[in-house]
Amino acid sequence: MDWNTETENRVAKAVAFFKQGYNCSQSVVLAFADKYGMTEEFAAHISGSFGGGIGRMRETCGSACGIFMLAGLEVTNIEDSANSNNDSYPNQELKKKNYEVVQRLAEDFRSQTGSIICKDLLGLNKKRADGTIPEIQIVATPEARTDEYYKKRPCIRMVETAVRVYMRYLEDKYSGS
Repeated sequence: MDWNTETENRVAKAVAFFKQGYNCSQSVVLAFADKYGMTEEFAAHISGSFGGGIGRMRETCGSACGIFMLAGLEVTNIEDSANSNNDSYPNQELKKKNYEVVQRLAEDFRSQTGSIICKDLLGLNKKRADGTIPEIQIVATPEARTDEYYKKRPCIRMVETAVRVYMRYLEDKYSGS
């Protein structure tokens, strides 16, 4: 497999989904739906709650949540579980391996973006001149996707970064790096 081409194809798919109006988490998961045998509808529904920093609460970045969900599918796939006496949950070894992968992905994402927290990535935690941090208004209504929205939000870059981080993990895993 040409990992560079595959990565760029998955990045392009994820960005296209985001530009269609899917949230950050959905866009990342949808870009890999075919790999894990999911329909696009199922992938969009299962990841839908994680956009906007989980339910638009500006907590863990939805793009990061997307790759964490994918990690659960990858860690518990046939190749990984074939060596286990118990190939499904609850299984302490699978949980441990999943947590290790998620921690690695989180660190890789954080090292490239500065945080895995949505409000930090959006700059909503910046101190005012008086030293206070503005209160974040949590509302459920997503913002309209306009040219202005795309200019002020780093979300497409977070989607791209998440897909690249995940593809690097897959390449390391399957290429023996």
